[in-house]
Amino acid sequence: MSSSVLIVDDSRTSRRILKDIVDRAGYKVAGEAINGKEGVAYYVKFKPDIVTMDITMPEMDGIEALRQIKRENPDAKVIMITAAGQKDKMMEAVKLGAAEFISKPFVEETVLEALKHCAQS
Repeated sequence: MSSSVLIVDDSRTSRRILKDIVDRAGYKVAGEAINGKEGVAYYVKFKPDIVTMDITMPEMDGIEALRQIKRENPDAKVIMITAAGQKDKMMEAVKLGAAEFISKPFVEETVLEALKHCAQS
């Protein structure tokens, strides 16, 4: 059975790119959320195997969403999506237990490696 992936990003373009990569790789898209608050709600509802989580989003950022998801499930596998110049946020995400990091603009190979690592661990 293929792993399910929840995509959390406020950018419609980023969600579409990630969805295409996830679909082509044979993973199941569990859902798409447009901010951290919705992402946490979808995580609880759909119980995906993997979450891709943008750091910078309105309403609730990816760091707070990661914190809440890890509270819900300490073993949650969350791949954080970073933009340039977010080193402090990345360090905070590491402390909270982020499984992987990928950066924008997306490189398909990097996304696939992160998904594979999470699916196998």
